[in-house]
Amino acid sequence: MTSAHVTSAPPAVATEDQVAPAVEETSGRFRPDVAGLRAVAVGLVLIYHAGVGFLPGGFVGVDVFFVISGFLITRQLVGEIGRTGRISLAGFYARRAKRILPAATVVLIATAVATWLFVARERWHDIGGDLLASAVYLVNWRFADRAVDYLAAGLAPSPAQHFWSLAVEEQFYLLWPLLIIGTILVARRLRRSDPRPVLWIGLLVIAVPSFAWSIIQTAASPERAFFVSTTRLWELAVGAAVALVAAHLGRLPRSAAIALGWLGLGAIVAAGFLVTTDSAWPGYLAAAPVLGSAAVIAAGVSAGARGPVAILGTRPFQWVGDISYSLYLWHWPMIVIAAARFGDLSVTQGLIVAAASFIPAWLTFKIVENPLRYAPAISRSPRLALSLGGNFTLAGVCAGMVLVLLSAAATPAESPAARYAPGAGVLIGQERRGGPVPERFAFITPEPLKARDDLPDTTADKCFQLMVLADLIYCTYGNPKGKTTVALVGDSKADQWLPAFQVLAEQNDWKVVVAFKGACAFTSATALTGDDPDKPYADCTAWNKALLARLLADKPAYVFTSQTSAKAADPDGGASVDAMVDGMQDTWGRLEANGSKVVVIANNSGPGFEEMQCVDAHRTKLSACSFDPARQEADLGFQTQQKAVAGHPSVKMIDMFDTICPTDRCPAVIGNVMIYRRSSHLTATYVKTMTPQIARAMTAAGVTVRYS
Repeated sequence: MTSAHVTSAPPAVATEDQVAPAVEETSGRFRPDVAGLRAVAVGLVLIYHAGVGFLPGGFVGVDVFFVISGFLITRQLVGEIGRTGRISLAGFYARRAKRILPAATVVLIATAVATWLFVARERWHDIGGDLLASAVYLVNWRFADRAVDYLAAGLAPSPAQHFWSLAVEEQFYLLWPLLIIGTILVARRLRRSDPRPVLWIGLLVIAVPSFAWSIIQTAASPERAFFVSTTRLWELAVGAAVALVAAHLGRLPRSAAIALGWLGLGAIVAAGFLVTTDSAWPGYLAAAPVLGSAAVIAAGVSAGARGPVAILGTRPFQWVGDISYSLYLWHWPMIVIAAARFGDLSVTQGLIVAAASFIPAWLTFKIVENPLRYAPAISRSPRLALSLGGNFTLAGVCAGMVLVLLSAAATPAESPAARYAPGAGVLIGQERRGGPVPERFAFITPEPLKARDDLPDTTADKCFQLMVLADLIYCTYGNPKGKTTVALVGDSKADQWLPAFQVLAEQNDWKVVVAFKGACAFTSATALTGDDPDKPYADCTAWNKALLARLLADKPAYVFTSQTSAKAADPDGGASVDAMVDGMQDTWGRLEANGSKVVVIANNSGPGFEEMQCVDAHRTKLSACSFDPARQEADLGFQTQQKAVAGHPSVKMIDMFDTICPTDRCPAVIGNVMIYRRSSHLTATYVKTMTPQIARAMTAAGVTVRYS
């Protein structure tokens, strides 16, 4: 059954001005088409998040929201200039505070409580941090950093993830009024009564670089490009541009306006059907819903009843538009937490939860949003509104902090005996694979809920390069003047073996040089992001060239490497295993010709689920967290390594899977030690206990090594 769309893919979000019950021109005329356009965007996103497969691009609704907000905010500010000749920053931010913060804070607090009640303890710390960052409108940058950590791929999404676009808008609201004030001052110095020509220059200064950067960043790192403000500001600027020409829109011929409006609405809906999560987004593709939204808004002045308002102005669209801010705030955490509580949601279940979110959305709109927004005392006093906003922000911060503190309090302390955990040591002397999975241990180290932090030293030492950077980071462990230089290079699956290499370095007087980069296989082939031929991984390709040059200069005695990636770019287009194999063998041949012996460490598969949460929930029945060892033979990265080694006999491969999975089903714990920390990555503790077996495998591969 198709499951609801609850993944780590970025969700969309509503914003404050998109849900005002009355959207007015500076002349005071209500714009039902703009109000109804919010309902279109809301519908796109809700259907997408419910997991309905025929609308794979429903997330384009967030781009519609950006345009609407840019239009409304600019119209408000330009209207204030027209009435008063100035902008009151205190008044502007007071209006934002009373409009945005009350409903957002209610949802943040409710999400914290629901997380505490229904979500695994292992996630409390991260979600608490997300809530805190959401309360201060920096969460989009937090998610941008997380998005480039491909180790987080496959993890359940945050119930606060939809706050990212609200953060983008708040950052725009900090910048845009100041820029407008600056243009007013410039216009006055130029003795211009109308500041709009100067304002156009300021708008272009924001929009053009932002659009260009959106294209560049999307090509380099689409995961990061989705979240960061710099790739999204142009979308708000397009809405602002419509506001600047609003006074002239009435001159559009009615027939042209009608056609423009319907074409714009069609572009939005078509994007929802045609764009997918694999599309390079936002980039230039986002221009379709962005320009479509601008067209609907621009055409509405002249199009009249025959324009899109014929649909957008109907009562259902108006009602959904009214509650859209609260609806967006509520629907996503309800879907995510329902999935955390009951498991993957079917499409029907996803739609039911999305429909249920209308209830708290309507109540929040009636009880929280409007009463505070229109309270006479608050409306008369910007100081009171700002004070109220500060208190709501503090409450949101506290909600996140409390969840973080509860996470620490709920995590059991490790047993003092944990230091004696033998891990893979219990397997020494066992020649036969098989037997049942042990069901329980007196203690487990690292504590399951802390396993994700059981990392190699490269993380703390900043010796692991991120996906979005190409600079070579080259670190040394062991004896810097050791008699034998050993290199360990590749992606995070090479990095995971460092703890054992550090032990062997001490006993063998090795100088261990390391270079690791996220999702980057060590190959001379053109790297790809996620084996996707449409997503070249330029930073990886550049990094590999620099790494190979460094290794050829250093001439290590041994070069060990491992990887997850299976495919590389074909010279004639597309992606294939053969292209990856050719690149691997080419790299190995150049190293061998330079005097280095190359050894491949077989990629190990993982369970396909997060062992941390499973072990914490099944401490007395650990077989529930086991998995079929056949996953290893099916692993594409492992198959690619086998093919490359088979065609290059001088390179040997050591396969440690029997030490990871020695029983009939692959266990989560061996010798009191957690095996996996995240996805298929091993804990540093378990790798260290594998040192005797690794040394024996190295010897069989022709490496001179001793271990005692």
